[in-house]
Order: sequence, then C-alpha cells, then structure tokens
Amino acid sequence: MTIMRYDEAVDHALGQAMAADPSVVTWGEDVEILRRVLQSRFGVERVRDTPISEQGFMYAGIGAAMAGLRPVVELYMIDFGMVGWSAIANAGSKFKDFSGGRWNIPMVLRAGVGGWYADGGQHEQTFWGSLASYPSTEVVVPSTPADAAGLMLSAVQSDDFTVFLTPKLLDQQILDYLGGDQRDTLDLTPVQPRAGAIGDVDDVVTPIPFGQAATRREGGDITLVSVGIGVHRCLEAADQLAADGIEATVLDLRTLAPLDTEAIVSHVGRTGRVVVADEDYSRGGLTGEIAALLLESGTSARYARVAVDQTIPFAPHLEYAALPNAERIASAAKSLA
Repeated sequence: MTIMRYDEAVDHALGQAMAADPSVVTWGEDVEILRRVLQSRFGVERVRDTPISEQGFMYAGIGAAMAGLRPVVELYMIDFGMVGWSAIANAGSKFKDFSGGRWNIPMVLRAGVGGWYADGGQHEQTFWGSLASYPSTEVVVPSTPADAAGLMLSAVQSDDFTVFLTPKLLDQQILDYLGGDQRDTLDLTPVQPRAGAIGDVDDVVTPIPFGQAATRREGGDITLVSVGIGVHRCLEAADQLAADGIEATVLDLRTLAPLDTEAIVSHVGRTGRVVVADEDYSRGGLTGEIAALLLESGTSARYARVAVDQTIPFAPHLEYAALPNAERIASAAKSLA
C-alpha cells in the first residue's frame, strides 16, 4: 500500500489496466502533459494528445470502442463536453441498444467536475444528474484516492459506456494546471479535504463494483447522502451536528448509475430523516431522484436537500455560499429535528 494523491491513484489504476490489456488506450486534451508518466510507459501510440475538438475526439472514442479498443477519453472538465454532448446522449448511451446488444461501447469518458476553486459558473458544473438519466450509461464519482483507483479499474474493465467524473478540488494536478499555482491570492487549504486529496492506495488495485455505496460515518439520528466533494462536506456537517447532540450517518453513493437504492432506503428508513447534498443543480438532479426513490419505496422520512440553485459565482466567498457547504447541510439537518 502506498500513499498517493487522488490523480496519482487514478493513473495508477489506469496504468495497471494498460499493462494488462493492450486494447486499453487513452487520449484527450493535453494528455501528453497530464498523463506524461503513462506516455513514458506505454508510448505515444497508446497515450495520445488531441486537438481541442471535443466532439471529434469523443466520437473517435465511440468508434474505437465499437472496433474493439477500450479507450479512456479525457476532458479537462465535463463543461467542455457540452460541445460534443451528442457523443454522450446519442451515441455512447444508445449504440448498444440501437444494435440490439451486438455492439458494446467499452469506453470511459474521464472528466473533471465541480468547483470550490473560483473558476466561474461555466467551468464548475457537474451535470451528473443529466448523465445518470441516460440509458446504458454508468456514472462514477469517487471521493477518495482508494475509491478512485478501484472504480477506475472497474470502469476500464466494463463493457458499457462509463462516465468517470473526478472532483477537481481533489485532483491537485488539474488544479495546478488550471492556474492554481499561478493564483497566489487563492488559498484552497480551508476547502480542500485532505482525506479526499491524498490517501492509501493498494499497490495492486482491486476493482470496486459499481452500485455499492459506502458508509463513511454511522449515526442514528439522521442520514446525510452525497457523492464526491459533497461526502466530505457532509462529514464536516456531521461534526458540527455532533457538537449539538445529533448523530449523523454519512452515505457516499460512489456511483449514480447504477444507484445503490437498497443502501439509501435502508439507512433512511432507520434514521427517519435525510438530507441530500448535491453539487449539481437542484432541479432535475440527484436530490429529486432520491426523493422519488423514497416515496416510491414507501419509506417514511423527513427530507431536505442542499444543492446548487443559481449560476455558480466566480468570487470565492459567493461561490462558497452557492455550493453545498457544511453550514448549509447542518442547517438543513437541524430543520428536520
């Protein structure tokens, strides 16, 4: 076991997959810089830079997957995927069904998501609620280095189209490359959760099955449900709530498609109260999906949600207030008492 940064853990798992299977390749924006260690190991034929043409290289990944490769196609951030969203909504998520199951799409779309580092509303979205709504699409959002490694290995080995979303606040290399090392007026130390940015990772990575949530903290009074950075904000909120005598369970979903519905219903049924914290938009996102799940399952619970209700501001203090921070989550939890 080795201590690794989040981004190192993802590349460690990808490197393991590439060493085991010559059909695994990766390409994308500035990959020769961001994935230079992988390029030095596997060469420019398997680790390729692309032009800034998201639609072109995303569709190239779909075609390569249909032809027998296992491509990992990388975007800096999922916001840039909007330029080529048809490759997701009309190709990656549908060609298996269009072909009656004859064509699998074993492609991983790897992209950064989320905010907390003052990059503006057009660069800090997540879109995972929309992505999880598409058929034949797996959506993965790891919150720790160990999960990032295990879930990446599962993504590469999957025969289905998988969107692998990495919170940018946990990915130090992306933060630095997007200008963090040049913005000496911005201190991310107070908002970057160390347990998510660095941690122990197995030297030989074991795949983590999709659709299995992880309980990060046990408590009998209320359930806090989230994914990605939201898990760490829920843990911070749980500490605040504990000081007031409220013990919270924190449930890390890890994947949004498939969703671990049994874990959600079980934990919420036990505590009778739930707050869903989501860095996506409140309308049409994870928060509403979980509310519907609880209603459809007949689970009796008091419910609140904390999500994004506006364009995310650029100014750090306004950005912090707009995102699901620990104070908002704790306040929502207390409103259910």
